[in-house]
Amino acid sequence: MVSRRTLTFFALSSLFFGGTFVAAKAGLAYFPPLLFVAFRFDVAAVVMLAYVGWTSSRAELLPRTRGDVGGILATGVLAIGLTNALLFVGQEYVSSAVGSIVYSLNPIMTPVFAAFLLSDERLSARGAAGMGLGLLGVGLVVSPNPTNLLGGAVGKGILLAGAAAAALGAVLIRRADSDLSSTVRVAWGLPFAAALCHLFAWAAGESAAAITWTTEAALALGYVSIFAGVLAYIAYFGLIDTAGAIRANLIFYIVPVVSTLGGWALLGETIDALTVVGFLTIFAGFAVLGSESIDVGSLLSSVRTNTSLADDDSTVREEPRGHRSD
Repeated sequence: MVSRRTLTFFALSSLFFGGTFVAAKAGLAYFPPLLFVAFRFDVAAVVMLAYVGWTSSRAELLPRTRGDVGGILATGVLAIGLTNALLFVGQEYVSSAVGSIVYSLNPIMTPVFAAFLLSDERLSARGAAGMGLGLLGVGLVVSPNPTNLLGGAVGKGILLAGAAAAALGAVLIRRADSDLSSTVRVAWGLPFAAALCHLFAWAAGESAAAITWTTEAALALGYVSIFAGVLAYIAYFGLIDTAGAIRANLIFYIVPVVSTLGGWALLGETIDALTVVGFLTIFAGFAVLGSESIDVGSLLSSVRTNTSLADDDSTVREEPRGHRSD
């Protein structure tokens, strides 16, 4: 059964990541894309390192095993740094709807990597059916223009590489089996992500002189750094530890739903009947996936066993009070 902790991590990571696209689009009007990502991780790294330094002991902070180092590198280089660099650059070439469709291939890629790299995570036929329903639901929610979906090969290729980096990073984190907490791994990983994105920005010729500092720019940077950065990553990487890489990456089916509802609530965007059908289809996909955690046969067997035991216990209850049988 799904624990309350897992549900909380799932809800928070979906919510905070869902607002990333709006803030990213707003910020890209003021920042070059790679510098935007680099500054995002600069801010997040300072906040996270200060937080874990204040709340954790020295023993809890220091990586001691090869698994600890592998988990930190998979977190910072792949799951955070490379993923977001490709995502922000790719968004310049395609619409948000097309970007959502391409990036929602992340949960489909994760079982592929897991099949080769993990021995304890496999996708069953029922799980594959649930994922297929979820992906169909995402397509209905964002309802992209077929012309746009078929064009823009460069942007879609960049986004697809970002989705692959996120999926591979999640699987490698699970494979590393680090003894560090997910929060400490994120704190160590963020400086690697920031350094990688600064290197990409330098290689691409981006300059800080191109940044336009306004209140809107500061708010966008603040959101992607703190809410879609620190808080979202604490929830997301904690989810990987508790639920596994395959189920954790299902949040990327919920992110377009959160973005759509946010646009409706905050920006006055409309939600049509097809979007509602998409929501219901995603829910159906999660219902199929969730049913895998419930063994109906075992439950029925348990009920029959408990009923039989209750009948057998009736003789015990007939004993006189104060007398205990051997």
